[in-house]
Amino acid sequence: MKTVIRTREHENRSFDHIVKHTGGFTPEAGVILGTGLGGLVKDIQIRYKIDYKEIPHFPVSTVESHHGSLIFGSISGKNAVIMQGRFHYYENYSHEEVTYAVRIMKRLGVKTLLVSNACGGLNPVFKKADVMIMRDHINFHFDTPLKNFKLSSSNKCIYDRELIKLAERAALDSGFNVKKGVYLSLHGPALETRAEYRFVRKLGADAVGMSTIPEAILASNSGIKTLGLSIITDMGLPDSLKPAVLDEILESAASAEPKLTALTEKVIESL
Repeated sequence: MKTVIRTREHENRSFDHIVKHTGGFTPEAGVILGTGLGGLVKDIQIRYKIDYKEIPHFPVSTVESHHGSLIFGSISGKNAVIMQGRFHYYENYSHEEVTYAVRIMKRLGVKTLLVSNACGGLNPVFKKADVMIMRDHINFHFDTPLKNFKLSSSNKCIYDRELIKLAERAALDSGFNVKKGVYLSLHGPALETRAEYRFVRKLGADAVGMSTIPEAILASNSGIKTLGLSIITDMGLPDSLKPAVLDEILESAASAEPKLTALTEKVIESL
């Protein structure tokens, strides 16, 4: 993999381009939308929208189900910036490139980040279309976005406990149950074998995916309070494993999307 090093000067050019097109709009919340989870955009009072390809030095999403836009607007009365489409390690992006947008969000003024994903369930009490709040993670990328990051101290609690409580309360107020669990991210893009599902479950993972962890690590260690939300789109139970079909995964994401949207909106409203 050839890493494209983006310097502070590159960040400056990206930042200046965004500010020029948003008139100094200052978002206090950031949202990263995962696979099939673009419905939140319909509830945003959009003020500005910029395609990734228009922003100097910005990575471009190559996954079919991911759009490639930064959306600026209002969610529950709060200024927010939404990544409609993320970048993945398996797209031959380094962790530095995967998290480039988070670095820009920090400079724009984002204080809280909600990062979502679609993933496979490992915990047998889970079912398709459940929403899981990430209480912790296991990083099986064996890489980190903090290689050139100056740390005063490493943040061992990546997912903010107060935001987790807010999300639990928001789900209760909305009348639906949420799960809590540990998310494990593998490199991808291939899905796991039966043996791999057994292995990662034994490690303590409740769900497995291919994203989210790099962004959460960088955001949390940049002083951005971070909440991770997962939709269980299929079950990875080794003894009853069925072939994963993209259309079915997207269908599960779509059926759970209203719950994730309500959760996101209520959490942001409570900030």
